[in-house]
Order: sequence, then structure tokens, then C-alpha cells
Amino acid sequence: MIKGLYTAYTGMINEQNRMDTLANNLANVDTTGFKKEGATSQAFGDILKYEIKDKSEYYLTKRMGVTNPGVRIGENYTNWDEGAFHETNNTFDVALSGSGFFAIEFTTKDGVTSVKYTRDGSFTLNQQGALVTKDGDFVLDADGHHIVLDPNKLASINTMGQIYQDDEYVTDLGAVDFENYDYLEHYGENLWQPVEGATEQPADVRFYSGYLEQSNVNTVEEMVNMIAIQRQYESNQKVITTLDRTLQIAANDLGKL
Repeated sequence: MIKGLYTAYTGMINEQNRMDTLANNLANVDTTGFKKEGATSQAFGDILKYEIKDKSEYYLTKRMGVTNPGVRIGENYTNWDEGAFHETNNTFDVALSGSGFFAIEFTTKDGVTSVKYTRDGSFTLNQQGALVTKDGDFVLDADGHHIVLDPNKLASINTMGQIYQDDEYVTDLGAVDFENYDYLEHYGENLWQPVEGATEQPADVRFYSGYLEQSNVNTVEEMVNMIAIQRQYESNQKVITTLDRTLQIAANDLGKL
């Protein structure tokens, strides 16, 4: 009976983790290029089967370790589905169609510079004519250099990412893809950075000037999931309440008989 309390408790912790992930999705429903996240869980039976079939120790007898009943929080994952395009008619708003990221030269408050990646193509020109993000970080071209344009000339960007000013070619917008997105981790609000094991590859994308990729979060779907999570959380609460009353009766009333 005591184990039942801990089992229900793990269920509540798991639902709380799912709610935190869902709330972050809803908070970023209007964030350009945002990719929604999801939470996974592992049941006791799944973990037990994995341990039983583990051949790494050549079938030697070993202890199973601490096996707690209930549910275990798994890993969060990212849904990489492409979001809908929103027309802005701004030349330097660029949406990517296909698998890939813009390369950004990101600078921290301490002055440390590194390359990050994003699907947010809401760019603009600074006072020096450099193409930058809304946070002021430099957008990189196909060769990894800053993109500097003449603010006084009319600019255009075709679907190949080529930038022209007054019908003269200037440079190409940079786009990078990765073989396995499991080697990317979220950085800040809407950036990604590769971790050890990440392998770059050419991006198969098209550039659409005058458009921005919206978040792929479906508000209605997330609200339905929120209601389901609340119901499941309440169910675990009721289990704890019921077991608590049963324990109270066992401790206080049965001894009087």
C-alpha cells in the first residue's frame, strides 16, 4: 500500500513535467521558427525488459539495482515539422522551406563569439549595412562571412538564397543542415547549437524573401493535451487520497477491534 503512494507520486511528477513542456510550447506559439517539444516517459516494465536483455556484461548474473514502481520521466524531443509561412513583404524577412538552418554569429554578454543556428529569418540591416538578427547578431553567408549591403540600393533575394542589389550579385545567404538532429541542443529562446558528434551537411532548402516561418505549435491541440494532463494529474491525486484514508483506517480503527 505504501508503494502505491510512491507510484501515484511518480505519475504526478511525470504529468507536471509534461505540463511544463506544454506551457513552454504555448508561450512560444507566436515565436518565429519555433519548434514545439514533447515529453516522454518510461514505464517500469519497459525498463525491466531492457535490463533483462542487456548483453553488455556477457550474461553474467548481476543485481537489477533499485527498481521503483510507477513511471519514470524520459527525454524531451523536438517536433521538426515545418511551420506555416506568414507574408510580411519585407525583403529581409526570409523563410526556409526544407531541412536546414540559418547560420548566425552569436556573441554573449562577455564578448564570446560562436556560430549558432536558427529557423528565425526575421533579419534587418544595421547602421553599417550588415545583415543582422533582431537581437543584433550577424547573419553569415555561404562562406561564413558577415553579409554587408549598401542601404541605399534596392535589394532582392531569390529562392536560391542569392542576394542582388540593383541587379548585381552580392553574396549567398548561408544555410546549414545536420545529419542527425539528436546532436543539436536548444540555446536561448530560438537558437540551436551542435554538440559533440554533430555532422554538418549541405542544406536542401529554398529561400522565400518576404515571408517568415511561423511556430509549428497547434494551439487547439496543445489545449486539448493540457486538459488531458490535468485529468491524469487529478487521477493520481485521488489515488493518493484514497490510499491515505485506507492507511488512516488501518492505523487508527483496526487496532480497536
